[in-house]
Amino acid sequence: MQYEVEPFGIKIILIEPGAIKSNFFNNLKMASKAQRPDSPYTQMMQKLNAGFSFRLDNAPPPVEVTRVILKAVTSEHPELRYPIGDDASALLKAKRTISDAEFGNLMKKQLLSQ
Repeated sequence: MQYEVEPFGIKIILIEPGAIKSNFFNNLKMASKAQRPDSPYTQMMQKLNAGFSFRLDNAPPPVEVTRVILKAVTSEHPELRYPIGDDASALLKAKRTISDAEFGNLMKKQLLSQ
């Protein structure tokens, strides 16, 4: 899309936050069937919740997202991508240096092995 609209003076900016310390997960609603002990999702959801809780402990606050957006939209020559947080930067770097299959395995490991 960036290459299509650039000749018209339109700039594409991707704001890519990782984990952000907020109340988002406090308001998370999970399907009741996924919470049952006999559900195939129960163990996976427990691991996901633990993984996100771990990441949120060191996550930047929401105001950091605001700062990055302001920087991006007021820049005369904005970057295409603005990762926010160490986790987002690390994942972006990994995605550039490893295959799609390896990246998928990395995501599964990070999200499901806590």
